[in-house]
Amino acid sequence: MAEPYYITTAIHYPNGKPHIGHAYETIAADVMARFQRLQGREVRFQTGTDEHGLKMAQKARELGITPRALADEMSAYFQILFDKLDISYDRFIRTTEAEHHAASQALWKAMEANGDLYMDRYEGWYSIRDEAYYDASELTEGEGGEKLSPQGTPVEWTVEESWFFRLSAFQDKLLALYADQPDFIQPDSRRNEVVRFVEGGLRDLSVSRTSFDWGVKVPGAEDHVMYVWVDALTNYLTGLGYPDMHGDMAKFWPADLHLIGKDIVRFHAVYWPAFLLSAGIELPKKVFGHGFILNRGVKESKSLGNVTDPGELADRFGVDNLRYFLLREFSFGQDGSYSVEAIVSRSNSELANSFGNLAQRTLSLVHKNCEGHLPRINGHTDDDNALFAHVDRVIAQEMPQAYEQLAFAQALDAWMGAVFACNAYIDAQAPWTLKKTDFARMQTVLATLYICIAQLTLAVSPVMPQSMRKLLDAMGISDDLRTIEGLRSHWYSPLAECNFRLAKPEGLFPRLELAEGEGDA
Repeated sequence: MAEPYYITTAIHYPNGKPHIGHAYETIAADVMARFQRLQGREVRFQTGTDEHGLKMAQKARELGITPRALADEMSAYFQILFDKLDISYDRFIRTTEAEHHAASQALWKAMEANGDLYMDRYEGWYSIRDEAYYDASELTEGEGGEKLSPQGTPVEWTVEESWFFRLSAFQDKLLALYADQPDFIQPDSRRNEVVRFVEGGLRDLSVSRTSFDWGVKVPGAEDHVMYVWVDALTNYLTGLGYPDMHGDMAKFWPADLHLIGKDIVRFHAVYWPAFLLSAGIELPKKVFGHGFILNRGVKESKSLGNVTDPGELADRFGVDNLRYFLLREFSFGQDGSYSVEAIVSRSNSELANSFGNLAQRTLSLVHKNCEGHLPRINGHTDDDNALFAHVDRVIAQEMPQAYEQLAFAQALDAWMGAVFACNAYIDAQAPWTLKKTDFARMQTVLATLYICIAQLTLAVSPVMPQSMRKLLDAMGISDDLRTIEGLRSHWYSPLAECNFRLAKPEGLFPRLELAEGEGDA
């Protein structure tokens, strides 16, 4: 039986409405979760919102509301967006939940019991926007002479009584982890950055604050709240029922994949494994730091006025078109740029013209010439077998291997190659002509295409679940066949023996249009 699979996104900070980066990460995680389900694995997929910390407290003060009211309002926007984007999460976690506070306090007590927490005085540079501490050696100077973090955010000098975590004691253990498990941090560029950071020496980490009270209380020191990253990282355990180590914790932990943005790799690849080592909890298997999404090559910001609402993009271009574009257009580990022109161009050329037209032509011929029934196979030719071999290689080897490596663009490139092969096949075989000259051969050609389209539809369904579900339903592919092995092993006889009859097919991907003036130089 296949091993269970646990995947998480970073929990998203809701001091503002969700942006395209939140959609990008969560769509990618959803594709991985759906792909693993296709492999027959029991999947646990968790996302959510990280609602504590100084940024949330300050934002609420600016708005004249409580931090909890702000968290409730903003978290709802994320849930609405993810439901719109067809995100198949099993758990949407909020760090304001009572059970999360209990889990965070349990982890704290475990680290304290092992002697890794102590009280001292903190003096140093802190970025409110990053919720991160920085050494003076990491800072740069802004145009006005102000100190900036490596992320370009303002820092301020902070003096405060604080609990500290003995991060320095874990330097050798972390370096051994990176050496023994080179895939623990991916892609390699992120791994190299982390290794260099840890090799440079680790200082003990301030893990509590007394200057505000919006957070998880430190057990036994109620005037302190936990550093937001101790609390935030614990969410991956909370969602499985920690501190109860039975049930879902026993089944799904350690996590197979933490999928995060490249700007928070340090927290997940340095602090998080150190906390877990301290608490005696098994480490996750992989941390993958993806790149940023840029708007026409520029990072989105409110000051530039280029912030895009991903929900509006989904409404305008279609959920599946947007999901496909974001994972097809650029390599997942690197930064990528998008524009409405690129979305329209990719959608029309590949989804409408190539795959949508292939399905429409084939199913229309079956509906018109075979009374909607799956046509008979009357002996295969070398051309038929070559197409079957190409499609089988793509769905059973190339796409799964690429999915496993989070190489989504590579997986979709292989898929599109198989779509092109099907289009070349239908053009060469010309079943509309065979209808008059060799009806039996026409049936075989259409059956061959029908089978290949069904397999390709299922293989790409993690990326475009709504439209592919619609097509599989239209083709009469029963639920029990909707696994890769199910459709490979029984690709013909159950379909041939059923009494399913195709209705008149409808277009799957209508062509998209730019608004007047869009795309003009």
